Amino acid sequence: MSESNAIANGLAGAGGGIIAQIITYPLQTVNTRQQTERTLKKNKENLLLHSSKPTTAPSTLLQIFQVIGSEGWGGLYSGLKPSLLGTAASQGIYYYFYQVFKNKAVAIAAARKVKGNGDGTVGMFGWLVVAAIAGSLNVLLTNPIWVLVTRMQTHTQAEKKIMEEKKEALRKAASESILADSTLENKLAELNSTKPRPYGTIHAANEVYNEAGIVGFWKGVIPALIMVCNPSIQFMIYESSLKHIRAKRSAKKQGDKSVSALEVFLVGALAKLGATVSTYPLLVVKSRLQAKQEIGGSSSLRYSGTFDAVLKMIRYEGLPGFYKGMSTKIVQSVFAASVLFMVKEELVKAFMVLANKSKNVVSNLSS
Repeated sequence: MSESNAIANGLAGAGGGIIAQIITYPLQTVNTRQQTERTLKKNKENLLLHSSKPTTAPSTLLQIFQVIGSEGWGGLYSGLKPSLLGTAASQGIYYYFYQVFKNKAVAIAAARKVKGNGDGTVGMFGWLVVAAIAGSLNVLLTNPIWVLVTRMQTHTQAEKKIMEEKKEALRKAASESILADSTLENKLAELNSTKPRPYGTIHAANEVYNEAGIVGFWKGVIPALIMVCNPSIQFMIYESSLKHIRAKRSAKKQGDKSVSALEVFLVGALAKLGATVSTYPLLVVKSRLQAKQEIGGSSSLRYSGTFDAVLKMIRYEGLPGFYKGMSTKIVQSVFAASVLFMVKEELVKAFMVLANKSKNVVSNLSS
């Protein structure tokens, strides 16, 4: 029964994740672009190194309209196909292993109670360990998919950056009389008429491989593994809150101790909110590492690894750089997690009902 329960949770997690992903994907695309956008802090060193002045980032809603205006609706869904695959794989793998280790944790707690230790329930630390193990396995297995998704979501942004660098180089050459004004105008007109190249999953995979080989598909895996504490915190809050609700109803001796879909939605939102706020800087670093690095001549725009990214972000952007797009992420992730939890719980119930019915049918036929 425990194996069946783990499979049910795996399938339900995948289904809920796909639905939540489709609904909130435009916000995710904009959020990834916000995270990977470099905005230099105002100080003498950066003003000497960069001629461009720091600009204020537009609001999330304005960015959505800008993407639609310049790239069409398809721009908001760049990388959706691998993202859906990644979501199904991530949620399926995560919830399967989460349920497997959860069942073991519950069995250990029950065995401890028999020996006179504990009350037979899994404590907060137990949920933390269970979620951390499941999360680590998920990260190691699915990181290549998310590298491709990040590349596809930020491709147009990177192309624009490269184009701006080329224009700046042409203007500099003209100012130094290396390039004639007429030639400058022709080359600028040629660059302006150049459209972004078609960029699909295969193209993104080839680009990653050409840049860093097989290792490139595991870029950002270190902050991603550290970020395992995000779902750990999320599920610790989630499981503890549900346990509290059930215990409260049990104390009141109410007949129905089950948790409603609305309560699951609200508890899921609260859990994801707490986890997102506490671990967001790691998400920004991960996105920076997974995005295209060769987007300009300045070394401040390129990162060789996690430690290098953290140091350069502190030096060139300051601490605010670690929280870019956080408001967008909170809205996207909280809503997505709430939908996921609600759909998952309902799918698990439906799956278990079908499983019980099929068992009854088999037992009746055998008898």
